[in-house]
Amino acid sequence: MKKNLLFAVLLSATATIGLHAQDVKIKDVPANVKAAFAKKYPESAKFKVSWEKEKGNFEANWGGKSGEANSAVFTPAAEFVELVVSIPISALPAAVAPYIKAHYKKSIAEAGKVTDASGKQFYEAEVKGEKDLIFDESGKFVKAD
Repeated sequence: MKKNLLFAVLLSATATIGLHAQDVKIKDVPANVKAAFAKKYPESAKFKVSWEKEKGNFEANWGGKSGEANSAVFTPAAEFVELVVSIPISALPAAVAPYIKAHYKKSIAEAGKVTDASGKQFYEAEVKGEKDLIFDESGKFVKAD
């Protein structure tokens, strides 16, 4: 019984760790990804850039007091996926907060404005300790990420 419980806890912890971003050393980011990032965001050279790997993609974070005012995601083939720019929670569309209050017990921890590769814009609200929720420009829920 104890072995089964321990196995279940370890399996759960491993699955949880696998879902979160993992810090990546700059030397482990493919050269083509670093080059694509530098070309698309030359202003980032003024900041310390940290890298993460999430869902198989590479995410560069830079700017702001936290060092994560901006985050750009690229595939391993150096294709741009999206840019997320941090915004105040109060800048989210009005419909976002009531949606989260109705569907989640926790509040919004962070907010961002997302621009995908096609130029389409969305809003992202991170629910404390849970997940990122994506909303369209009017504040309509799109998906949990």
